Amino acid sequence: MDHDDHVALIRAGVDGARPRWLELGAGEGAFTLALADVLGPRGDIFGMDRDAGALRRLATAMAGRFPATAFGTAVGDFRDSIPEGPFDGVLAANSLHFVADPIAVVERSRGVLRPGGRFVVVEYDADRGNPWVPHPFSFETWRSMAAQAGLIGTRQIGRVPSRFLGAIYAAVSEVPMSAAERAATAMTG
Repeated sequence: MDHDDHVALIRAGVDGARPRWLELGAGEGAFTLALADVLGPRGDIFGMDRDAGALRRLATAMAGRFPATAFGTAVGDFRDSIPEGPFDGVLAANSLHFVADPIAVVERSRGVLRPGGRFVVVEYDADRGNPWVPHPFSFETWRSMAAQAGLIGTRQIGRVPSRFLGAIYAAVSEVPMSAAERAATAMTG
């Protein structure tokens, strides 16, 4: 996959969203760059990863390709803690399959999302892994996991074939909003 493929996978989950996003397991940033491309210059992205060197390289790439996008980093393991929000969206692209029980991570992530915030996941569409992708989950499994974590409106937004484990999909879920929160959001845009 190349940059255009990454953008196409996540675009429907990011378009129209507010600009402050957290990426879990950003690494060297293939999907961070795609997120910045979709959000445009109003983007405000916070990348989290255990690899400080990868985040430094990503910061350099972001500054070169998307200089108008605000970009910050946190070195850490999202299995242990999540940066404080609030965020408008969370992107977990090929990162949750390293976690044996990702529901706890999704629940913590939900806690830093604003009402109406989006959780976009990119994952292999399989429920059995291998040594390189130990804990993938199919879209149907994601739908169940998202509901268990209190997210709603889960829908698949993209899918591409993959040499490994058959296919990769992208999906978006949302944090529920009360009627008052929906009215306030409608008034402020």
